[in-house]
This record gives sequence, structure tokens and C-alpha cells, in this order.
Amino acid sequence: MLKLDLVQTVAFAGLVLYLGYGIRRVCKPLARYNIPAPVIGGLLIACAILGARQWQITLFEFDTTLQSPLMIAFFTAVGFSASLALLQQGGAQVLLLLGLASVFAVLQNVIGIALSYVLGVHPLFGVIVGSVTLAGGPATGLAFAPLFEQAGVAGAASVAVASAMAGIASASWLGNPIGTFLIERFKLKSATPTEPSRTPVESVQSSPQGTAGAPALLKSVVLVLAAMWLGTWISRGFAALHVTLPAYIGAMLVAALLRNWDDATHRLGLSQRLLAELGMVALSLFIVMALMTLKLWELAGLALPLLIILAVQIVFMALVCLWPVFFAWLGKDYDAAVASSGFCGFMLGTTANAVANMEALVERYGPAPRAFLVVPMVGAFFIDFTNALIITACLNIWK
Repeated sequence: MLKLDLVQTVAFAGLVLYLGYGIRRVCKPLARYNIPAPVIGGLLIACAILGARQWQITLFEFDTTLQSPLMIAFFTAVGFSASLALLQQGGAQVLLLLGLASVFAVLQNVIGIALSYVLGVHPLFGVIVGSVTLAGGPATGLAFAPLFEQAGVAGAASVAVASAMAGIASASWLGNPIGTFLIERFKLKSATPTEPSRTPVESVQSSPQGTAGAPALLKSVVLVLAAMWLGTWISRGFAALHVTLPAYIGAMLVAALLRNWDDATHRLGLSQRLLAELGMVALSLFIVMALMTLKLWELAGLALPLLIILAVQIVFMALVCLWPVFFAWLGKDYDAAVASSGFCGFMLGTTANAVANMEALVERYGPAPRAFLVVPMVGAFFIDFTNALIITACLNIWK
């Protein structure tokens, strides 16, 4: 057995991360379906541990002390992206799409909980196979898993990963056909003759805000750490009120306040590009570390309920994108069709799925600037806030 301390565990996670990138480069379907490299590498190690366990062999013993701080650092970086000015830039369309995403995140949980009662599993099992991993993705699923374990859902982390991976794959399979069907069925055409400009997400992340180089990097690191520190006091305050919250909520709220204060005063000179990059580094290492320690054997008795709930969730979201999202709320035009494809992407998978779905459509049918304005903002930033509140409410009701 190889026993690794906390530094060695992070170093090993970094090597496994690059193994995931290498595998994805060689295996093109993994890249085509937007399977994250940290997931590929982490699951490979988890499967190796599972295989060795069949022979009564323990391959590794990890020290995961830094796993939780890395997770909190990622969501803190998300908090620094939550700009009210950015929300206003998208206008009513962003608020509309965020409202839709929040409503359907609630319905994902309603479906999951109802089916859990029918199938005889813990009702919070249905929440995991609901907005936690579908609207939230693997990062949210792994972040909330310890709280679901405490609430009585055995194997919550393994269930979360399985659900998130199924959602990501389904988002890629369904999103483009949905958009194509709507465009061709209603003979929709792009009203924009030129290529769409960068999305607000891309503009913010590539913005030259702040000074380049080591001083800006140091400032970004210190701000993330300071928000994490201050956030612990907020989290402790909620805990004192007996409100169950994920560990990152306090830090994410502090980061959002700092971001909007900086937007108004320009005192901090935040570099959104550096903060986003720090968040992605923390996320990648967190996911690898979380997956390396998965107990995949816990999924054996939960496979049938998981598959049934996932099948219903996927069909439900496909119908939602084909009818109410396109017809009732997004306008029944070409941009609405492209946005429906993107909505399917981030409500079943990740923002990467959403953008990939929309890019495939605009390459074939023409630009959709309105869709590229609103979908990435909602999928990348704002749904994380409302989804965290929805999940927390479910935890406090059914714990």
C-alpha cells in the first residue's frame, strides 16, 4: 500500500489530472462529449482501487486534508464572478433564463424525491439525482456529498458522480438534436449577418483588469484566502442557527460582496481572468482528489433507482426544452432555439456542454448573439447561487 501525506496526495492528484488530459486527447469521443479531464483521471484511479479491492489489496491511502479547502476556493472564485453589473448587461433575458433554470431545478428535485419514495430509497437520494448533479454538475455534487452522507444517504459521493456523468453525456447527446429540430421544424433563420461577439463570460475572464504578473496573482490568491477566512464566520453563524449549509456558502457570499463593491469603487482592482483561472485550478485538483477516494462498490445496490430516476429526469428536461422553454418563454425565434439547446446543456451537464451545443448550431445555421449573451452567464455563475439555496432547503426539510 502506498501511503501519501497531504502534499504527496495533491501532487499525485496533479499527475492524475494530466493523465486525464492525455487520455481525452487520445480518445476523441471523451472530448466530443465534454467529459472533464479531472473526471477521466480520477475515475481511472477509483476503478483501479475497486479492482484491487476484489483481490483484498489496498493500493493507496490518501490524506485529503486539502480537498475541502480546494473545493471552497473554487466556489469562492465563482462568487467573485457574480457581478450585478454583468447581470444588468444581459437585462431581462438573463433574469428570465435564471428564473426558468431555478424553477426547473426545483422540479428536478420534486421528480427525484417523488420517485425515491416510490422506489423505497431515501428522499434525498432523489435530490442528488436532481438539481445537485444535473443543474449543479460534478463539482456541486461532490461539494454537497458529505452533507447528504450525514443526512443518511449512503454512498452519496459515488451516486453524485454517476449521476453527473450521465447528465453530462445526455446534455451532449440531446442538446444539439433539440436545437436542430426546433430550427428546421419552424424554418428559423439567424437575424445577425456577422459572427457573434464574445460572450460576457469570455469578455470578463479575458479582461485585462488588474496588473499582470506576480503582484496581481498574489493579490488574487490573498483575496480568495481572505474571502474563505471571512466566510467561515458566516458559515458558523448559520450553523449556530441550526441551518445546514455547504461549507462554501459563506466564502462565496463574501466574494460576491467584494466583487460588487469593487465594481462600484474600483478599490481592489480585481483581475477576473486570474480569479477564474485560480478557480479552475482549485476545481480540477478538488475533483481529482474527490474521485480518487470514491467507494464505487457502494453503487451496486443503488444502480436500479439511479437509472430509473435519471431516465425520467432526462426525458423531462428534453420535453422542457422542446416546449415551454422555447415556446412559452424564450420567444420562438432562432435565438430561442439555440438558447434551448444551451439550456439543455447546463441543466443536465455543465456550461461547457451548453456552449458546445450552441457553437455546433451557430456554425451550421448562423450567429445567435442573444443566446450567447444570456446562457453562459446563467449557466456559469448565477444558477450556482439559486441552486445552492434550493439544495439547502431540501437538506433542511428531509435531513
